[in-house]
Amino acid sequence: MKAAFLTLGCKLNYAETSTYERGFRSAGWEIVDWREKADCYLVNTCTVTATSDSKSRNLVRKVHRINPSAEIIVTGCSAELRRSDFEALEGVSRVYGAAEKSRIVADLTGSSADSDVFAAYSSGERTRAFLKVQDGCNNFCRYCTVPYARGRSRNVPICECVRMAGEIAALGMKEIVLTGVNTGDFGRSTSESFLDLLKALNEVDGIERYRISSIEPNLLTEEIIDWIASGTKFQPHFHIPLQTGSDGLLNRMGRHYDTAFFLDRINYIRLRMERPGSPKVFFGIDVMVGLPGETEELFGRTVEFIRRLRPAFIHVFPYSRRPGTPAATMSGQVPEQEKARRVAVLEALCDELHREFVSANAGISEKVLFESRDKGGMMSGYTGNYIRITRPYDKSLVGELTDIIIDR
Repeated sequence: MKAAFLTLGCKLNYAETSTYERGFRSAGWEIVDWREKADCYLVNTCTVTATSDSKSRNLVRKVHRINPSAEIIVTGCSAELRRSDFEALEGVSRVYGAAEKSRIVADLTGSSADSDVFAAYSSGERTRAFLKVQDGCNNFCRYCTVPYARGRSRNVPICECVRMAGEIAALGMKEIVLTGVNTGDFGRSTSESFLDLLKALNEVDGIERYRISSIEPNLLTEEIIDWIASGTKFQPHFHIPLQTGSDGLLNRMGRHYDTAFFLDRINYIRLRMERPGSPKVFFGIDVMVGLPGETEELFGRTVEFIRRLRPAFIHVFPYSRRPGTPAATMSGQVPEQEKARRVAVLEALCDELHREFVSANAGISEKVLFESRDKGGMMSGYTGNYIRITRPYDKSLVGELTDIIIDR
């Protein structure tokens, strides 16, 4: 039997798909490229925007054309929110929502048990893995469908996370990125804490570096920061969602902090983790432009606030009106053309700030974990503070932490 997998959306989806692949492979299935004729196609969908929903449906139609007799399984966030749409598509055999996805391998191969939280990690790279430690969210921000698509906040027990980290180490990977829907909310369903998870993972032999993929600013506590800064495997790299630099809009969207708190958290991390001659902390921030009520003046405040923050990277995306969310019916909807203009403004600012960040690290000693890809005789990897380094390909450096001096 041959199975093929297609994935849209976030790293969490990719970690889950990778886990499905391992389950099918261990049950004796052959994994093939989705462009080939397979007996079963699994489409892991995304619903973050209307475009994502459309792409998800189009992928189902595409694989059905490749092999009209194949079984098509659909899961993921779009499948949860729009089950009937997918069930109506020709060729779809079964649709698995958020609470059912852990049964997929068991139902199709009879070789695995389900659980309340689908434990998962990616294993497609030789150097790093994405480890899913948490799922769901209880925040119900007014623009977001995630709590409806992924369910309430719940997590994998620490012992299971440590077990999976050990499996990742056994595969020869040196770096793990912790991922989840609301990663810092870890422990809600097991009465454990996020800090206890970090401490336990820090002891896993074979894993030399950890990163936290995304964490809400109010969940990145001073206690966690102090522990990371004390000398651990966790890197000076944080991805923290801001969304907007307007306190009024933060409140309107149901966010749990204001700009003063956000700035204070960034400054505290820099205070605890940066020293003269040491690597600067990489901050990536999410910003959503065109939220309902975002006037030109409020957008200007966001730009000004980001300049004060000086992050190394801005992940910019336009607000997408999602049916069923409070924000979809709010007044002050921003035209799509204006959203696109604001995205362009922040992308230009991102380029400027990233160049400034790299320049600020020039001459500093760091370690790079080089990847296996050979692109035109060159290879690349990332420092602990997430600066991409490129050098001539050297097979002996693949998967090894290598000392370098960061160039300007």
